[in-house]
Amino acid sequence: MTLTIAIDGPAGSGKSSVSKQVARALGYGYLDTGAAYRALAWHVLARGTGAASDTADEAVVVAAASEFPYAISLDPDDYWVRVGQADVTAAIREPRVTAAVSGVARVSAVRAQVNELFRRLVRDSGRPGVVVEGRDITTVVAPDAAVRILLTAAPEVRAARRSAELSGEDAHAVAAALHRRDAADSTVVDFLTAADGVTVVDSTELDFAQTVEAVLDVISATDPTPQENHDGR
Repeated sequence: MTLTIAIDGPAGSGKSSVSKQVARALGYGYLDTGAAYRALAWHVLARGTGAASDTADEAVVVAAASEFPYAISLDPDDYWVRVGQADVTAAIREPRVTAAVSGVARVSAVRAQVNELFRRLVRDSGRPGVVVEGRDITTVVAPDAAVRILLTAAPEVRAARRSAELSGEDAHAVAAALHRRDAADSTVVDFLTAADGVTVVDSTELDFAQTVEAVLDVISATDPTPQENHDGR
């Protein structure tokens, strides 16, 4: 049986980079669930006019989801995302896709379909464990995960981190986009409040290495299995 490590958190909390490094440390797979919504948004745009408004029509989004040939690597050292024959690993990070993601994620039928996809990817991974990160992983996708963590940070810190990731873009515009994304997504899922049994890791005062160590400490304290794979612990 594959062990699931579920990590929730808002944009800019570091959950993607931290989760990937935790997966490496444990010898586990890594599943970026946000990539599926981004890839579906890209798919909707590719089928339509290419404008974010394409995702405003729920019927259009559902139709695109019904024909969504999605594939993603669970290897933290060989990460890729594909839609059909198209490698969209870089394309799904483009601003036009980011602007369209919330329109896709708000559709409940799509969320149910994608959540089942996530569970199947973990179940069929053939790996001893998978670190699964996203917005509602600890409460909806994997509420029975062996370890559940909410990774968060102060809003201004998250905005600064996201701005640093997107070099060349205006810091104020990046911060405003992050806050809009939080506001839009919070109407669908509560990703800022830890559910019962979920451990909070606040990285506001932590650097990257310290945050990874804090997450590994939670995993080690919660379940003894990862200790066998965590070198030096």
